[in-house]
Amino acid sequence: MLNGPGHRAWYHRIDGTVLLGALPLRSLTRKLVQDENVRGVITMNEEYETRFLCNSYKEWKNVGVEQLRLSTVDMLGIPTLANLQKGVQFALKYRSLGQCVYVHCKAGRSRSATMVAAYLIQVHNWSPEEAIKVITSIRSHIHITNGQLEVLREFYKANSPNVTHQSLT
Repeated sequence: MLNGPGHRAWYHRIDGTVLLGALPLRSLTRKLVQDENVRGVITMNEEYETRFLCNSYKEWKNVGVEQLRLSTVDMLGIPTLANLQKGVQFALKYRSLGQCVYVHCKAGRSRSATMVAAYLIQVHNWSPEEAIKVITSIRSHIHITNGQLEVLREFYKANSPNVTHQSLT
């Protein structure tokens, strides 16, 4: 595992399928594909953030990796409910194949952590708070904003068979 600024790990394995991390720099490509079995990448960045440092869609494809870009504005950006659902389905496809997905934004702390939380909610039927707690126990420097927590609560209500769809008072 590579250390980034402040000696934090560049990425962390969340489960047998998902890795959560910072920008997958071109220099990491071989390690992610060969050592981590990554065959899918979920990019939560806008195109300008990755243009010079990361593989393009075509470059990923050339090494056998499918990229799904779900552009979300940096800092206070909140992934849409539709994009969370797309990302989770993408990750589940690779999970069913026994392959891995690298989920990232710029630092692997907020936008991408929100996507990984949605994935854990879907797979384990956990509440947003439970999913965030598990991710934090693995990658302690994640930061989910209030707006991101709200969209995770919407995702949970929309995808959980055990949640009544009435407002709780």
